[in-house]
Amino acid sequence: MKFLLVAVNAKYIHSNPAVYSLYAYSAGKYADMMEITEYTINQKKEEILAGIYERKPDAVGFSCYIWNRNIIGEILEDLPKVLPGADIWLGGPEVSFSAPEVLRRYPEVKGIMVGEGEVTFSEILEQYRREEPDFSDVAGLYLASGFTRQRDITDLSSLPFLYQKTETFANRIIYYESSRGCPYRCSYCLSAIDKTVRFRDMSLVKKELDFFLRACVSQVKFVDRTFNCGHEHAMEIWQYLHEKDNGITNFHFEIAADILRDDEIELLQKMRPGQVQLEIGVQSFNEDTLRAINRRMDKERLIHVVSEIRKNRNIHQHLDLIAGLPYEDYESFGNSFDAVYAMEPDQLQLGFLKVLSGAPIAQEIEEYGIAYTKQPPYEVLCTKWLSFADVIRLKKIEEMVELYYNSNQFVNTLRYMKKVFSSPFKMFEALAEYYEKHGFFVNSPSRAYRYKVLLDFATEADPGKDELYTELITYDLYLRENMKSRPEFCRSLTTETYKNFRHTFYREEEKTRRYLPDLSQYDSRQLSGITHLEPFSLPVWDAECLDHLEIGDSSGEEKYVLFDYTRKDPLTKEAFTIKLGNFLV
Repeated sequence: MKFLLVAVNAKYIHSNPAVYSLYAYSAGKYADMMEITEYTINQKKEEILAGIYERKPDAVGFSCYIWNRNIIGEILEDLPKVLPGADIWLGGPEVSFSAPEVLRRYPEVKGIMVGEGEVTFSEILEQYRREEPDFSDVAGLYLASGFTRQRDITDLSSLPFLYQKTETFANRIIYYESSRGCPYRCSYCLSAIDKTVRFRDMSLVKKELDFFLRACVSQVKFVDRTFNCGHEHAMEIWQYLHEKDNGITNFHFEIAADILRDDEIELLQKMRPGQVQLEIGVQSFNEDTLRAINRRMDKERLIHVVSEIRKNRNIHQHLDLIAGLPYEDYESFGNSFDAVYAMEPDQLQLGFLKVLSGAPIAQEIEEYGIAYTKQPPYEVLCTKWLSFADVIRLKKIEEMVELYYNSNQFVNTLRYMKKVFSSPFKMFEALAEYYEKHGFFVNSPSRAYRYKVLLDFATEADPGKDELYTELITYDLYLRENMKSRPEFCRSLTTETYKNFRHTFYREEEKTRRYLPDLSQYDSRQLSGITHLEPFSLPVWDAECLDHLEIGDSSGEEKYVLFDYTRKDPLTKEAFTIKLGNFLV
């Protein structure tokens, strides 16, 4: 008997903790009956089908999610034709809440594992060892005959550790679970159904974190729905990570920022830059919206916490908004956007409501006039308050936010330019209109050419400041890129003044190591290759002066900035900068 567990991930770098958890829980008794195989949604259906066929399984189990539902559906239509004797099982959130409908659509499916699957899967394997398996005796299954019975929730500490061999997960994101359930009841979220929060035993958690730290994995993403819902639990893990930091591993947590306590903030501020990143679901600043989705949030406390964490510039903060929620129209969403933008997150995700089967909001679509796509990801098309035209506009604004804000490539230019518009939301709205006008949504500019596009947009929106915006864009460009081919919009560096300054600087630096003492192994030619010298006539590099910088601020004297690409900010990936002025004076 061979039971093949199949994961179809969104990207190669992702892993699927569900199938590994099923395998690990049953490995003690049934290791000889199980295999795991992983694919991605970018592979052809035929390739996945062939891979499954070649393993010759007696039973196949698919882990079903919103991102792989369509391709798994296609596979289910053909798999019985090539493996007519194999049983097919499904599990995961995408089928747990619509099991009867799924079984009607795919009659060849043997059954669906509903909810937590570790114990259920183990009992399925036990049945397969019998001469006449009787799956109706297994709790937590939807069969053709109906639902067997509800299964008790699992003791999280009874589950074995998933990651026994790190080589299996080389160059992939590691997902880790220290708790299940969520105390909140947000109506758009499937976690609203699980009313019991359970924590894994701390001795196990520490032992497993040690495994990651010793292996020096690049990133561990905690999948806990609200990591800090248990104060003592969160504090003990964060304290442990602070004490055991290996200088490499990044840990990602999804938190509710408004319940973060002062001692937690103080501890987080001590973390190594880049050691921790926080994902914070804001979703909306509209009070009517928050009440409608059953979301409690202290907005003032949220703003304070995000600001406090930001002070030390050691933690990446990712803040989320959801468009298409009840009572939020286009203007209201713009206000929510501006409120979050003002908090200066490292990443601002503009997402769209997904009406998930099983989530409470799925029962309220008529009340709120919500229309959404029939196929995954079941994304909102319109509501009573938001037209489809508004959704289209927001989609274009979302793309601008991704390209120009979340890329962190245009920080200083955007910071200055936002004062030209009545609000940040209006700035990205105007940028989206500019993209539409010039056909850039169809013919997307290359990464390097986006600097030129933003420069042209800025000088059109704020005329008469070509020199200022050119210097801002140039500064942003070299903060992130050690350009080997200089863009045409940058000022010429062929003047004798610049060439003499550059030659003298690197020759003197080779002798004195005044500015680059940590690069003593490099000679002047090598130093010039791993750093960059740029002349500026305006103080565009001074973040404190950006809000009042004007075109008349030139001192008339060129000053120089040295960009050191061997020392990059672990959060922003910006080069380390040294303001030289004129070191020869």
